[in-house]
Amino acid sequence: MQKRKDIIIVGGGAAGFFAAINIAEKQPELSIAILERGKEGLQKVKISGGGRCNVTHAEFIPSELILNYPRGEKELLGPFHTFMTGDTIAWFEERGVQLKIEDDGRMFPVSNSSQTIIDCFLNEAKKHNVEVLYNHSVKSINARENDFLIDTSQGIIECDKLVVATGSNPKMWSVLEDLGHTIVKPVPSLFTFDIKDKRIKDVPGVVAKDVVVKVLGTNLVSEGPLLITHVGMSAPAILKLSAFGAVDLAKLNYNFEIEINFIRQEFEDCLEILKDFKQDLAKKTVLNSAQFDLPKRLWKQLVVASNINETERWADINKQQLENLSHQLTQAIFQVTGKSTFKEEFVTAGGVDLKEVNFKTFESKRIPNLYFAGEVINVDAVTGGFNFQNAWTGAYIVSTAIGCL
Repeated sequence: MQKRKDIIIVGGGAAGFFAAINIAEKQPELSIAILERGKEGLQKVKISGGGRCNVTHAEFIPSELILNYPRGEKELLGPFHTFMTGDTIAWFEERGVQLKIEDDGRMFPVSNSSQTIIDCFLNEAKKHNVEVLYNHSVKSINARENDFLIDTSQGIIECDKLVVATGSNPKMWSVLEDLGHTIVKPVPSLFTFDIKDKRIKDVPGVVAKDVVVKVLGTNLVSEGPLLITHVGMSAPAILKLSAFGAVDLAKLNYNFEIEINFIRQEFEDCLEILKDFKQDLAKKTVLNSAQFDLPKRLWKQLVVASNINETERWADINKQQLENLSHQLTQAIFQVTGKSTFKEEFVTAGGVDLKEVNFKTFESKRIPNLYFAGEVINVDAVTGGFNFQNAWTGAYIVSTAIGCL
């Protein structure tokens, strides 16, 4: 005998659980089930923020929050006026989960453990009689006149309303394509840059606090901290570029040049400052007198790259060497030869075309009673809790839309 539910949520991740719990709270009489293809759910929640779960970001103005979404900026403005960061904080606090704000704005549970969030979801799902069906992989969906027939690896399930919250899942995108939806081709977003360069080879772990990075030949530019890694560069200045440039950088096959201004000064202004150093620091060796608040190890590499040897004093360096150093500080060129996944948090740009989603309800414009939440649609964000906020907002609005019917 086929199973039948009022509501089926496909995907046992953050958006899926959040949608299911909120629907169940608003409509306790409905039968609700989550279909999760794995043997356990909430895996992205588990690894987020290095196992601490970066729940959201302390940005409380919708027009500012949307600037963190390379895809979805315009579409999310309205939804964020409905369910915002403050609502997320209140939701968790009402269920016994206190959140804290870190210096960079990221928000985590006070426990510093993603298990706190997982336990909250599992407890709420149980409390509100949400059935979680593990090892249920969806093979196909048949949208009939008044309901849906879902063919899973464990048999067929029918439902009146369907919520798809499967994140960046190519198999599910294929199923949605078969239903008539347009899928924007997925490309990686939020990745680090692979760079082989002797200037950074021996200084992994060094952080330049405030740089400007441009991708040459494009309009892509970002600013912020930059981390030198064993394979290249990371941290917000790079991750923002990877997110906002996801489509363009894929077209370049991740082979391009970047220009870095390590000190946020123009070339000529920097040169004048260096000339002053030549006078004021005349007897000191250039290599051992780091300036512009740059880490000493990075400064030394840029000095060496300027053809200044380790024994030369400021008084000894010539005009060409000063120009070389100014160039290294303000216009350093690096060749990017590939990308690496940022930690374990793989994010993809792509998914259901935003034109086919009603953002007042997150319902499909193509198929009535089909809803979306999270990264299954073509929305993604920079690092810092923003992807989760999109999941909470979309899932909550879906629950409100279903609750009103």
